[in-house]
Amino acid sequence: MPALTLYGRAYCHLCDDMKVALELLRRDFSFELHEVDVDADPGLEDRFGELVPVLMPGTPAELEGKATQLCHYFLDEAAVRVWLAAHGAANASR
Repeated sequence: MPALTLYGRAYCHLCDDMKVALELLRRDFSFELHEVDVDADPGLEDRFGELVPVLMPGTPAELEGKATQLCHYFLDEAAVRVWLAAHGAANASR
């Protein structure tokens, strides 16, 4: 199953908004969503600073040191849909 990782913060309203938008995509796609609190890791805090939320393709382990991102601040629904479709995440019931 394709995986997405959302880097964010517990007190971030934009992060909450992106999570809600991602949940709406589950009507059309099956995917794992991994959430990572950047404040729990000084390296991630330095890497992302105020650039959260950031949505990246893959699991946190797969993303070590990679800079690929699908979007940040707000969900780019079109880009995420294209990525999910390309990685076989479309729900068969649709």
